[in-house]
Amino acid sequence: MSFWDAMAREPSLMQTFYGAMSGDSKLVARVLVSDCCKELFRGVGSLVDVGGGTGTMAAAIARAYPDINCTVFELPQVVPDSQDQEAIIGLPNLQFLGGNMFQENIPHGDALLLKWVLHNWDDDNCVKILKKCREAVLPSHGSNAKSGKVILIDMVVGNNQPKGGDFSQVQLCSDLLMMCLLNGKERTETELNNLLMAAGFSGYKIVRAIGPRSIIEAYP
Repeated sequence: MSFWDAMAREPSLMQTFYGAMSGDSKLVARVLVSDCCKELFRGVGSLVDVGGGTGTMAAAIARAYPDINCTVFELPQVVPDSQDQEAIIGLPNLQFLGGNMFQENIPHGDALLLKWVLHNWDDDNCVKILKKCREAVLPSHGSNAKSGKVILIDMVVGNNQPKGGDFSQVQLCSDLLMMCLLNGKERTETELNNLLMAAGFSGYKIVRAIGPRSIIEAYP
C-alpha cells in the first residue's frame, strides 16, 4: 500500500499530514509574498496551486495580491466541502476545485504553482505532472514576456546561498525520507533540468533560496 493510499483510508493520518503542510506553507508564504519576490507575480492575473492542500499558500497569495484570481486544485477528499472552505477563508479571489492531476485536465492560469510536489514522485510521474502543468499555462500577454510560467518550490540539492548556511545534510536526509516513504527523491539542478526539458519547457530560472529549498520559475 502506498503512502497516498494509506492516507485515503485513514482520515486521521490525512488530517495530520495536511495540517503539517499547512504549517509549512505559512512559513514559506511569508517569503513568497514579501517584497523580495514581487517580480515573481508581475503580470500574473490568475494562479493555480496544484496539489495546494487546504489552501494556506493560495490564500496568502490571494490576500497579498487581490488582483490575482487563485484556484486550489486538489483531490476532492482533501477538501470535501470546498464551498465551506472558501467561506471560512473569505477571499473573493480564491476558489477550490477538486480533481486528480494525473487523470484530469489541470485548470488554466497565467502561473501554476507546485510547492513540494515533485519530490514526492519518481521521474516518469514528475514529467507527466510537468507536461500537464505546461499545457495549462496561459500564453504570456502584453509586455510581460514571462508572465506565463510554472513556479516550483522544492529542494535543489547543492543550491545553497553562501550567506544562508549549508543545508546539504538537511537535503540529503529529506532525499532518504522521500525514497523510503514515497519512491520520490530530492534532485540536483541537473536532474531538475532534465525533467523540465523532457516535459517540453524552454528554460527555467532559480529565483532564490528559502533555507534548503528553492523557488524556480519554469517557462513553457
